[in-house]
Amino acid sequence: MSWTGLSPSVRAVLVLLLGIFLLDIMGAMVKSLLPHFSAQELSAWRNLIGMIPSLILLAWRGEFRVGRKRLIIRQWPLALLRGVFVTFAQLSFYYSLGKLEFATVSALSYTSALFAVALSVPVLKEKVGMVRWAAVLLGFLGAISVVNPGSETFSPVALLPLVAAFLYAASSVSVRLIDRDVPNTLLYLYSAFAAAIGSVTLALLTTGFSPVYSVADLLRLITMGLFGGTGVLCLLVAWRLATPSILAPFNYFGILSAFIIGWLIFDEAPVDKLFPGVLLIVAGGLLIIWRERRVSRVRKITPII
Repeated sequence: MSWTGLSPSVRAVLVLLLGIFLLDIMGAMVKSLLPHFSAQELSAWRNLIGMIPSLILLAWRGEFRVGRKRLIIRQWPLALLRGVFVTFAQLSFYYSLGKLEFATVSALSYTSALFAVALSVPVLKEKVGMVRWAAVLLGFLGAISVVNPGSETFSPVALLPLVAAFLYAASSVSVRLIDRDVPNTLLYLYSAFAAAIGSVTLALLTTGFSPVYSVADLLRLITMGLFGGTGVLCLLVAWRLATPSILAPFNYFGILSAFIIGWLIFDEAPVDKLFPGVLLIVAGGLLIIWRERRVSRVRKITPII
């Protein structure tokens, strides 16, 4: 069957899985490069090169035009603020990759959906019922189990993936405050530009930029940025092709792929550390998805009087 013969939902799922896989590969490349480059440098490389896929897509779709109506977003300060959130989220995520198992960092990053629910109350003034609060509590209990703060091997670095998840959630929730007619690609370009400026500035002020001595390292840096930028665009395309209720369960494919990548590339298999906490994190996320689906169905069948 051809690509065009597939339903939009199937195409969305396939594009989503591709995006998740590319982002996991990017994370593995970050982990492999950390002995030679700082987290600040890698964040700068990721954001600078990661803008290239967005620029190509904007040009291809005819949205990249020199003109205020096309390029200027009404809430541009908020769009740039998202880039600031992303900058510090990346730094937290990348630094933790150098200290923790790949699958552990990936699993903890999935608490982002739980943080998004909690942030929707003060930021979006949404009403969150008992079911979703229970899901948040369940997921955070899972995160505590993975981090295991009472153990002798606990390190504060284990909290960094949670910091990254919180900042990524803040970036996601803030999207709801921006006009809906703003193209997703342009919105991503704004945040990527701000993240690039922020990460380059931080790198210059802290560690500086290390020389790239080999062609192999240069190719890995470029590939890391391209995979990261393309992965995010895949997620944006997927969310346009299908509803969140269809796609959200497939997000957790990333935990499995991260475990496999960590096992094959870094010889890591932190089964004892991940379980049962990772199951609680996934259960919390799936409970939120189930609740959203149920609310959506009720709204559809409720007559307007």
